[in-house]
Amino acid sequence: MSPGAGRPRLGGPERVALGEVLRSACGVVLGEELALVAERRLGDRLEALQLDSFGAYARYLVLDREGPAELERALDLLVPHETYFFREPAQLECLQREVLPGLVEAGGHRRDLAIWSAGCASGEEPYTLAMLLGGLGLDAGRTVDLLGTDLSGPLLEQARRAEYGPSSLRATSEARRRIGFEPLEEGRVRVLPRYRALVRFERLNLLDGPGVARLPLFELILCRNVLMYFDQPTRRLVVERFHQHLAPGGTLLLGHSENLLTFSNPFQPVQLKGDLVYRKAAR
Repeated sequence: MSPGAGRPRLGGPERVALGEVLRSACGVVLGEELALVAERRLGDRLEALQLDSFGAYARYLVLDREGPAELERALDLLVPHETYFFREPAQLECLQREVLPGLVEAGGHRRDLAIWSAGCASGEEPYTLAMLLGGLGLDAGRTVDLLGTDLSGPLLEQARRAEYGPSSLRATSEARRRIGFEPLEEGRVRVLPRYRALVRFERLNLLDGPGVARLPLFELILCRNVLMYFDQPTRRLVVERFHQHLAPGGTLLLGHSENLLTFSNPFQPVQLKGDLVYRKAAR
């Protein structure tokens, strides 16, 4: 790209080409809004690589030996990562009052409780779950395996550090701040060790069949505000994988703006007092 030249535009065949690379890599659809984000955020990458168009960038991602590393950078820049502690409190209250106690009771003599937070970004959701479990005392009598997975390596490193600023705490009450975090400088906090000990993180692409296949069975899977960025075939594929990795009678929780009612799937929708959840049939 020559110095002073106008920034390349992302439209027409170039948008189709880049969109296909992203969809194949992680299922994300390069719709109108995300295309505008891509045009703005990836412009610096084109300049750094001395590429003069998004078509050339799409070819670089696929053909160059540095393409896989650049694709990771692109996805980190493009895939939405909006998250914070105790997000969607009404749904979390339903989880705490109706879902978690039922899972523990259904577990009978088993001492393990496995939960998967899929698309956990920087870790606020799985740590929130750890705090909810601690508040119910459910972590005392059973071994808790709380897994958080995400596509972004940098975000997972942040999750492992467990240090957060005010934005991540915007829905967290003072009472919960006192029992869940230790204060750091400049308004930052760190999740307390007893909650950090319940959570582990792994990098995982939900389209990676072998990677997903090695996961264990879970009693609860949360995938909130992730499916909305996929096209219908990808949603169906991911939902099938969630079903395969739920124990009989297990529960899937989605975000409030998502549902499984628009396509056939193996789950049973269950309307609880506080929310709609999806269950795998018990044997």
